[in-house]
Amino acid sequence: MQIDYIEDKEFEGIDFTSNAFKKGEYENCSFLNCNFAESDLSKITFIECTFNNCNMSAANINGTSFQEIQFTNCKLMGLHFDHCNPFLLSMRFTNCSLNMATFYQCKLQKTIFSHCNFQEADCTEADFNNAVFQQCNLMHAVFDKTNLEKADLRTAVNFSIDPERNKLKKAKFAATALSGLLHKYDLIID
Repeated sequence: MQIDYIEDKEFEGIDFTSNAFKKGEYENCSFLNCNFAESDLSKITFIECTFNNCNMSAANINGTSFQEIQFTNCKLMGLHFDHCNPFLLSMRFTNCSLNMATFYQCKLQKTIFSHCNFQEADCTEADFNNAVFQQCNLMHAVFDKTNLEKADLRTAVNFSIDPERNKLKKAKFAATALSGLLHKYDLIID
């Protein structure tokens, strides 16, 4: 089967919920104000692409490759990143909504999450070694057997992370947020 190769193309203001997204390999493309909500993006390869102000909520990303991708101001709610192709998986997120997203067993070392919402996200068994969670809201995010070694959570808020169930060696936390590590003990900290 012939795979379409699209390079250096800009897509702006396209609603892919009514116009099916063409399968293929997209390299160095930019997507601005596009709607991919609930679209089938399975088995598509994105290399060095940028997504700005896009809605990709609940899209099917089964077998999708995200290599060196930048998401900015995007709605990525309910995405199953655990279903995408793990080969060379590399993304960066700025001002994104990742609420209810699933990162189960994803290897996202050194990933930068800046000003993102992770409410009710599933980070079970994910590898966030050396990742940065800058000004991220982690309300009700699930961290279980998650590798957060050397991760920077100094400006993250509303997290509840059990140090006995997660790898936290040399992870960075603000002193004012230590209650998020003690939550399971039901302590009153002033």
